[in-house]
Amino acid sequence: MAKYAILKSFYASDEWITLRLTLINERGNRCERCKELIPRSKDIIGHHKVELTPENVNDRSISLNPNLIELVCFDCHNKEHNRFGYQSERQVYLVYGPPLSGKTSFVRQQIKRGDLVVDMDKLYEAVTMLPGYDKPDQLFTNVIGIHNQLIDNIRTRYGRWINAWVIGGYADRYKRERIANDLGAELIFCDVSKEECLRRLEMDEDRKYRKDEWQKYIDKWFDTYVP
Repeated sequence: MAKYAILKSFYASDEWITLRLTLINERGNRCERCKELIPRSKDIIGHHKVELTPENVNDRSISLNPNLIELVCFDCHNKEHNRFGYQSERQVYLVYGPPLSGKTSFVRQQIKRGDLVVDMDKLYEAVTMLPGYDKPDQLFTNVIGIHNQLIDNIRTRYGRWINAWVIGGYADRYKRERIANDLGAELIFCDVSKEECLRRLEMDEDRKYRKDEWQKYIDKWFDTYVP
């Protein structure tokens, strides 16, 4: 409950109330999503594009930044947060490509709070507390077991997640298309050349003692990739 008390305190603050009214005066009383007229100003919601949490609510560049605030109606706000009967069909994305192609970075830029992400590197981090590039072979069975359970949760739409992102190399077209069909997933290819992957490896400080190992991963992906 403390979480909600912190956010409630912010929305009751003079700074927020003043900013919201200022934006309404500047932008007018139409929903910035659907463009419908909102007759009463009290029904105009200041929606934060970056969802507020106890960790960021005191960061004025997020919570009080006009560029990160939309004025919307109740319906559009409920649709945005998948509430009160507005739960949209959940989307699944399979993001694939060679090592160091930026798959995880791409997903990090796209996800919303409440999305489910399945990433072998991150799963290794979760169960070993080691960096994502250090994956002990003897724990593969445990990690793939967790991975497969999450994949099954996505396939059966188990849980209350909003959208799901599955990250992997998936160089083999048959395996890639099979899992995409099984999950009802949209394929997203991080199309990066081998030369660029190797260049990124050379610049990567985290992998500077593992360059030979990761070059083999890159070579293997491009040797086996079928478009």
